[in-house]
Amino acid sequence: MLAQLASATNPNVRMIAANPGDWGIDAFAGDLGGAITVWQSKYFMPKTTTSQSQQIRESLANGLKAAAANGHTITLWILCIPSSMDGPAAQWWDGWKKRQEKAHGLVIELWDETTLMKKLLSPEGDQVRRAYYEPFTAPAAPTQEQIRLVLDVEEDKAAALDSALFVRQMTEAGHVELDSAKRQFFNADLVAREVAHKGVPAEVAALSSADATLHGVWEMQFNECSAEGTLAALHGRVWREVRGEHDKLPKVLRLEVTHSWGLVHRLVDNRRAGWVAHWRQIASGHADD
Repeated sequence: MLAQLASATNPNVRMIAANPGDWGIDAFAGDLGGAITVWQSKYFMPKTTTSQSQQIRESLANGLKAAAANGHTITLWILCIPSSMDGPAAQWWDGWKKRQEKAHGLVIELWDETTLMKKLLSPEGDQVRRAYYEPFTAPAAPTQEQIRLVLDVEEDKAAALDSALFVRQMTEAGHVELDSAKRQFFNADLVAREVAHKGVPAEVAALSSADATLHGVWEMQFNECSAEGTLAALHGRVWREVRGEHDKLPKVLRLEVTHSWGLVHRLVDNRRAGWVAHWRQIASGHADD
């Protein structure tokens, strides 16, 4: 997984098979007759402490020893761990890293829990995340318990949404009836809040993926309508496209079409999309309630 994640943003990443050793390299990029970048992985869970510092020291030392013996130079050494360091370990790492960089003339980086998650959630890491994590979190088959209900919006909550930016954008586009839009937004917002509250990495990643897909749908239709002078038809065209994309969105989110449409309203409410040519101007001048 790390080799593929590295190759998503770095050309020519390869792995070294142990035979019997691996030259202190799990994955590398570059020329083994010259300068290379090395990724070294250590599975420290559920946290990384100073008790693992000796393993880290030995990993770098083995890599530098093999480099000297085999005629290549390590210019960047990246330690990859799936957890976060505790306080003492983080303090040790910061000091050790500086000393090693100065002593050996190389750069050292840390891909820990936070960095790995950020890379897996990035557009470049999307395919790696899907390949390694989403197949194992998607439901095997829909059941009654897995259906996500579409809820009604209480009158006071519906009235409160009158001041929302997505409603303002629809009004500017000439829409008069907005009850279904409020219901779509309300239900999608419940999904987003639930995902954020639970903090399950697969669900967080899935919501990010769904947002990216739906943002792309809106952007493509907006650009086409702008070029054709048919912005009045934008809302309907986006809705038809969203219905077509709905079945392709991550199954782990258990979205109904109403939720998918609501996620587009959330994009508008978050100032990332709009329904008229001057939508950015409206968004910048809108005061959040």
